[in-house]
Amino acid sequence: MPATPEPPQTPTTPPPTLPPRPRTVVFDLGEVLVPSAGLERRLAAALGVSEPALREAYWRHRARHDLGEPPDRYWTAVCTELGLAPVRARLDAAERADVTFWSTLPPSSSLLIADLARARVRLAVLSNAPRGLAAAVRAAAWSSPFDRLLFSADVGAAKPSQDIYRRADVEFGTAPEQVVFFDDRVDNVRAAVAHGWDAHHWEGAARAVRVLRERGVLG
Repeated sequence: MPATPEPPQTPTTPPPTLPPRPRTVVFDLGEVLVPSAGLERRLAAALGVSEPALREAYWRHRARHDLGEPPDRYWTAVCTELGLAPVRARLDAAERADVTFWSTLPPSSSLLIADLARARVRLAVLSNAPRGLAAAVRAAAWSSPFDRLLFSADVGAAKPSQDIYRRADVEFGTAPEQVVFFDDRVDNVRAAVAHGWDAHHWEGAARAVRVLRERGVLG
């Protein structure tokens, strides 16, 4: 008896290959987009104290401020350590000088951001920063090319905690492998790498551009 012929096989169409999602380039703010040179001199002059004394008090209390502590409480602690009365005019002057400094982009960073924006690179900021500074950056014209801006005071977590990197992926809509990150602190870079980000120690705009070209983010 002849064998029953098998029905012809219907060719299967492979599922369409989805294009990879664009990478998101994430920058720290302080010492990356905005270098700190001149900050301590400006604040010391505003408060009428020496730079070394200002430096000690400023950074000693900064971590709580970056996590959302109100500016009055932060500057009261700074002034008290410096032996200054925490009067309203002094607190306001210090806060204004601090926020203005950190929210003002230097020309080198402006050029970098403009170049990346023209190349349609998706940009974001992840920074340890207090609420006042976060608001000033969001209001600044230079931040308009950034798709997302996330600050430690927004979420009550700061780098290098893994919590803030996980929260950043949620806010940015990214998987870890889709992020290229630049930060000036080695501990923050290591934590970002542990999270799965392609993280790099900041060595200037020219180096960042080379990294992004190596990664195929820039042509």
